[in-house]
Amino acid sequence: MSQKRDYYEVLGVEKAASKDQIKDAYRKLALQYHPDRNKEPGAEEKFKEISEAYAVLSDDQKRSQYDNLGHAGFDQRYSQEDIFRSTDFDSVFRDMGFGDLFRTIFGGGFGGYEQTQNRGQDLAYDLQITLEEAAKGVEKDIVVPRTEHCDICGGSGAAPGSTARICPTCNGQGKVQNMRKAGFAMYVQVTACPTCKGKGRIIETPCSNCHGTGLVRKRRTITVKIPPGVDEGHQRRLRGEGEAAPLGGETGDLYVIIHVKQHPQFVREGDDLWHIAMLNYPQAALGAEITVPTLEGPATVKVHPGTQVGEVFTLRGKGMPRFRGYGRGDLNVRVGISVPEKLTASQKGLLEQLAKEFGTDAGKSRKFRL
Repeated sequence: MSQKRDYYEVLGVEKAASKDQIKDAYRKLALQYHPDRNKEPGAEEKFKEISEAYAVLSDDQKRSQYDNLGHAGFDQRYSQEDIFRSTDFDSVFRDMGFGDLFRTIFGGGFGGYEQTQNRGQDLAYDLQITLEEAAKGVEKDIVVPRTEHCDICGGSGAAPGSTARICPTCNGQGKVQNMRKAGFAMYVQVTACPTCKGKGRIIETPCSNCHGTGLVRKRRTITVKIPPGVDEGHQRRLRGEGEAAPLGGETGDLYVIIHVKQHPQFVREGDDLWHIAMLNYPQAALGAEITVPTLEGPATVKVHPGTQVGEVFTLRGKGMPRFRGYGRGDLNVRVGISVPEKLTASQKGLLEQLAKEFGTDAGKSRKFRL
């Protein structure tokens, strides 16, 4: 499919649909287009499309990002592997015998069914940085609690000097199949082996350090490189820095989610920055040179005589670096007028004299043509 359809449209649900409504809609469509039931041309592609929509909309984090970014922005942040990772298709089709076909259709790398046994969980870490750090790029050391392979047994779970034997019930597969017949249909239920608890091996003498799991809990310091120009919600994927998997399976990934602190002087809009410069009345009326902050330090801006409230001065190239692009955004300086709350007698007299010079029409409202 060259152009993806909206995920809500694919499943036929409203944008405000609950998780249960999304799950029910997916189950109904999946049963209709599942290649094991529907042999018509295009059924498998349709099944993949609705499965991708469900993988995104059933995950709170992915759904929020999709709602905010749309297809274009979402697809830049998530590969197809990321979309399907950790999705629990098994719970949708439990007792219906479709688990193995999911692995065939999606190439063995997607879906929660297979990965629960062979892959460690992904982790998420929220990292807060300043706007200046987002502009320049920065390296941060973070401390992540996670499971790692036991140093004593090397992750085997067996005490040093002992070995684990193959489970005789499942022959090392870690799962067993139960078949049942309903009418003309034959259903296959695949469950974890009750003898070895899904491990495929039986440990006679467990390691005393990890108690036979092969995994221990540790706190690991990891260096994260943040490139210039990142924005709120940007994710850095660190492969292999997530939870370790039992029995030498693939380690999960660590997703570092960037949060940019609110700046006291700037508001960010994309690659542009905005700043409000407060002038007094003489500066706005007579013109002046004022100093405004930039990310690199103070800069001088000339204000022409008769500057109005809300007028904008643009400093080209003084905004944020363009992430994965060239150049920088702009710094837009919007003018505000600072009205003193207290006046000295001299100031009050001068303003009263100025008011007389302007005359009685000075306070009347101007007429604007819309």
